[in-house]
Amino acid sequence: MIAARSMWSPLSEPIYRALWIAAVLSNVGSFMQEVGSAWLMTSIAPDPLKVALLQTAAYLPFFILAIPSGAFADVVDKRKLLIIGQLWMLGSSLTLGVLSIYGLVNAWVLLALTFMLAVGGAITGPAWNAAIPELVPKEKLEPAIALGGVGYNAARGVGSALGGLAVAALGPGPVFILNAVSFVGVLIVFINWKPAVKPPSRHKERMVGAVRAGFRFVRHSPALKSVLVRSGSYGACTSAMWALLPLIARQELHLDSLGYGTLLAIFGVGTLIGAAILPRLRSVISLDQVTGFGKILFAGALLGLAYAQNLVTASLFMVGAGVSWIIVNSMFSMGAQKASPAWVRARALAFHILVFLGTFAITSAIWGQIAQYTGLDIPLLAAAALLVVSIFLCRPFPLGIAEMIDTTMSDHWSDPKLVHEPHPNHGPVLITVEYIIDPSKLSEFTEAMSALSTQRRRDGAFQWHLVCDVANPQKQLELFLVESWAEHMRQHERVTVSDRLVEDKVNSFHVGANPIIVRHFINSYLPAELLKKIAVEESELV
Repeated sequence: MIAARSMWSPLSEPIYRALWIAAVLSNVGSFMQEVGSAWLMTSIAPDPLKVALLQTAAYLPFFILAIPSGAFADVVDKRKLLIIGQLWMLGSSLTLGVLSIYGLVNAWVLLALTFMLAVGGAITGPAWNAAIPELVPKEKLEPAIALGGVGYNAARGVGSALGGLAVAALGPGPVFILNAVSFVGVLIVFINWKPAVKPPSRHKERMVGAVRAGFRFVRHSPALKSVLVRSGSYGACTSAMWALLPLIARQELHLDSLGYGTLLAIFGVGTLIGAAILPRLRSVISLDQVTGFGKILFAGALLGLAYAQNLVTASLFMVGAGVSWIIVNSMFSMGAQKASPAWVRARALAFHILVFLGTFAITSAIWGQIAQYTGLDIPLLAAAALLVVSIFLCRPFPLGIAEMIDTTMSDHWSDPKLVHEPHPNHGPVLITVEYIIDPSKLSEFTEAMSALSTQRRRDGAFQWHLVCDVANPQKQLELFLVESWAEHMRQHERVTVSDRLVEDKVNSFHVGANPIIVRHFINSYLPAELLKKIAVEESELV
């Protein structure tokens, strides 16, 4: 539990304020486009599967591109990547607008260009989320994440209402053109943003290695795995509403495009209410309890929408869905941010995007297929039941552990003493750490070492072992293997304050008269390809 903070405090930071305003305006355009796309699809191909496939097209690129985009954002200039992504989305929306005005759009063209627009979002999403800690001080990070959700969902409300009006008055084509224009403000902010210059890593990661490191981090990060499991279950169930809402509005509630836009606007109102009560909720109940409350609220909304007969009753349930959406997703985003140190943050957040939106894309098609055979009420009821069940199934994956992690870089590993610096690609590297342990404390020591093992593997080790000297059981030897010298030196740059606490606990068991002994060993045989590379590098120097 945390003390309530002002949700608006991050707006005192000029760059965050400028980006937040530009993002809200851009998202207004995006939600206008969403209304236009949904209404256009129900006009040219009004069957449940094709309408649901719009959600799949909008989110599948995140499933395909999130991980490489996250790795790319961690190893290149995030600012340039964000600018390129905004230009891509501007071009995609403009193309769809022009084709729509000239009557050249069918269901497959609409799906293809929706997919292309989402590619831009998949490219920029991890970099955008990873940039937030660079825009606000640490104490304002959680309200900044919540405020980002508020802006996004306020834009949903305004954009959906404006989209409904604009589609009714102008048709979908001009709405798509307006969305293209809305990207200009964000482009201007990113072009003028001057992020703080960070000291370059002595051993910069390459793309393939960065992707592998991202997978390794997720595999050995219990806090991040908890976020992924919970967000995936939430996305899978809540996608039923988004996949079927255009058909609910048109076929069950008999609404026009303005009525559909109104439903989405009411959802946006719900998110504002949720954002307003979120700080108070967080001050009295835990992070896991907040998400459980949010899931129950959305399950109730799904049940209500399955039986809603008119706009008024459906709107009441959309408010509940909006409240749930903002508080649950804010908790997931906050958990992912807090579980991820700076060196891997974009990749970790990319996994979060991958799991949530990838699951969303896949299950949207599934819910649409089910609705094609059973009607709209059965998938909504099934999703509500699964959402409640997921509260109990996710108990082994608590979100609260993310709040106990301090991912501030500690830089407490000293550089090894060397006769000469190995080539960065030379490896593998064997690191040994020798402890002298009181035999009566062995059980406690090995338990502490389990946590350290996870840390070593997470940051670069592909093998880890703890062995003892059979002639002297007091002597315990930790050893771990790292792929290359460069990867081991990156380990030195990755250690955090929380890591240091784990190491301090392990080191406290050492009772030897001499300090803990750390040794580094490297493969005596240089691979042929490395010998060739060294020869080329030396010739270039000459």
